[in-house]
Amino acid sequence: METESEPYVRLATLRQLHRVVADLNTARSLADTLQTVVDGIVVGLGYELACVNLVRPDGDLVVAAFAGDPAAEALITGRVGSRASWERRLTMGECWDGLRFIPHTEGWVLLEDDVPQWHTDGPDPRFEDEWHPEDRLYAPMYASGGELLGVISVDRPRNGRRPGAWGREALQMYAFQAAIAISNARLRANMQRALVRLEREQQALRASEESFRQAFEYAPSGMAIAEMGGDQHGRLLRTNDALCRLLGRPASVLRRYSFSDLVHPEDIGTLLRTSAEGGRAELRLGRRDGTYVWVSLRNSVVADAADGPRFLLTHVEDIEERKRHELQLAHRASHDSLTGLPNSAELRARLGARLCRRPQSARASAIEALDAAYEGREVHGGHEGHEVRAEAGGAGEHGFQPDGPDRYTASDPFDFPGAPTAPTDGPYDHHVHTVAPAADVDDGTKGLAVLFCDLDGFKSINDRFGHHTGDAVLIEVARRLTTGVRDGDTVARLGGDEFVVLADGLGAADAADLAVRLRNAIIPPIRVDGRAVRVGASFGIGWASCGMSADEVLRSADQRMYIEKRSRSKAHRRAG
Repeated sequence: METESEPYVRLATLRQLHRVVADLNTARSLADTLQTVVDGIVVGLGYELACVNLVRPDGDLVVAAFAGDPAAEALITGRVGSRASWERRLTMGECWDGLRFIPHTEGWVLLEDDVPQWHTDGPDPRFEDEWHPEDRLYAPMYASGGELLGVISVDRPRNGRRPGAWGREALQMYAFQAAIAISNARLRANMQRALVRLEREQQALRASEESFRQAFEYAPSGMAIAEMGGDQHGRLLRTNDALCRLLGRPASVLRRYSFSDLVHPEDIGTLLRTSAEGGRAELRLGRRDGTYVWVSLRNSVVADAADGPRFLLTHVEDIEERKRHELQLAHRASHDSLTGLPNSAELRARLGARLCRRPQSARASAIEALDAAYEGREVHGGHEGHEVRAEAGGAGEHGFQPDGPDRYTASDPFDFPGAPTAPTDGPYDHHVHTVAPAADVDDGTKGLAVLFCDLDGFKSINDRFGHHTGDAVLIEVARRLTTGVRDGDTVARLGGDEFVVLADGLGAADAADLAVRLRNAIIPPIRVDGRAVRVGASFGIGWASCGMSADEVLRSADQRMYIEKRSRSKAHRRAG
């Protein structure tokens, strides 16, 4: 029970409480704050022992600070009590407002639980409010949201008595201030850790940016960063020195362009089809001198920040040498090594590209095809009631140039009731069919002429003067044939001294005139190593037509060539 000097006790206790609470706010870390809490209880509130049991992230409580007895401090500091045991203690005994007092008469049941504890022996109390060594007094500390932060445990009041009303209120007030100090210390610790982590992240970001800058600037191949989205989509924002050297343009000039401004017109479709994320493409980019260079583009998308704008990072690799090598290999595979003309395989490929396996019976005559084109009526193309359309087109797939409406397309010739099943191995409906002029009369039809040329007298030159002279003759003949045809026509060496000319858009008379011109171009003497030699030429004219194979077309022209050759004497052959 309190004495009449209670006002003086209260005043002295308030001064002590104010002093120790002030000390709580001077601690710089969470560990210092916890130690200040227990030291303040021993120094300012009149208890010989005090400890703070702090709630861990897993919910259990650990003895985080101890004051009053070094032996006890060494024994129990760092030990852990389960949350369940602590909740049991905070519901036992007597509730002194915000405190929990468990007298020794009830606390004996707690001697075997897992909460760390320290007790000293002593005599039994002689009067009612005397403190017993096994009495327990706890002051829970709560955060502002009601969450348990920890529990202050005190023991052995210096006056040997259980605290009165004023002592209890002082301990409760101190526990409240201690909870605030611990929360602030945790907040400061979290902020310090966040600042350290932020600084490390910023350092890592700066290091990453510097690494990227060096990798970008000093990369041996071209690199570019372009905008994504918006009105300026694709505009180059940044280029490295390698790309500037490759394109022959300074970085300040390249920032005015996008890749679509620099790409070769034939490759614009390839560029537009290239995906932004992980897209790859091989195309040509324009250089400052007007030439184009083959490059390989590889795209990736990078973000400036978590929710910042996205940019397109493009790696540009110079593949000019590889492309040149590939083209050389392709050229060697498809061209004659001696004359540089397309070889037999390439000739058959070009010829086969103009042919389909459309049955011969499905073809209408050229006159009917022209009438159908200009009058829009149906014609009889082997069967009645099938629409045939004449088309006047530009260059064919391989550069053949027609002079007039020489080709037509026909719908499926077997598409009528009771007709036999049409072949299924050729897409006839969407193919521009190749037709041959009439054999007996020049009706004005234009077609794909196949001129088969065999040199006369070449074997004797080869035998007499050797292969060196023979090769020179073949090279010159190839040159003269190439000079004598149009740009879109094909001159190929079939093998030995045999050549083939493909000339599209010719009528029967045109083909005959072309054969005469080419024969006359071959006849003049050819000078080899100061020696003049002469060869003649025999020409056979065949016509390509859908429904025939390339071999059949060449065989037809070959047969006509032999007929023409046999019809002339040897003297006339050499004379042309």
